[in-house]
Amino acid sequence: MSEITSNRIEQMIYIIRGQKVMIDSDLAELYEVETKMLKRAVRRNIERFPDDFMFELTKEELENWRYQFGTSNKEKMGLRVQPFVFTEQGVTMLSSVLRSPKAIQVNISIVRIFVKMRKLLASEESLTEKLEQLEKDSDKLFRIVFERLDNLEENVPLLPKDRNKIGLK
Repeated sequence: MSEITSNRIEQMIYIIRGQKVMIDSDLAELYEVETKMLKRAVRRNIERFPDDFMFELTKEELENWRYQFGTSNKEKMGLRVQPFVFTEQGVTMLSSVLRSPKAIQVNISIVRIFVKMRKLLASEESLTEKLEQLEKDSDKLFRIVFERLDNLEENVPLLPKDRNKIGLK
């Protein structure tokens, strides 16, 4: 198995149903166990995995998943059965179900990545708020400028119609 890097883990985090999640087969790969063994451990401890920790993709979501990646082979996204997907809390709960030293180290890495992503998202939201405020402020400034231009236009004396024209004739 290749080295576990932050970038590799980040690529395994998807947005499904509006939540950041990881798919069972990716987690099994990281933990160096078979997917069916991971699912078996979860099913044996299903009470530890409420809906906000883990859910199973619907058939429609699975079909959409296949369609997005354009494949149904056994490669990365060739999912043939509906996978379990785990939220950040679900991934953390996996450490209590999969107790190997490898599982503990992988969980620590994954949780760190989730926290890093949450911080990035928070800073992005802060920037968005600042941009929106800047837009509001600039709208006010433009409104003031246009009002003053309108006032100037009203106060500018009209030129006499019989004046000499300047320019080429």
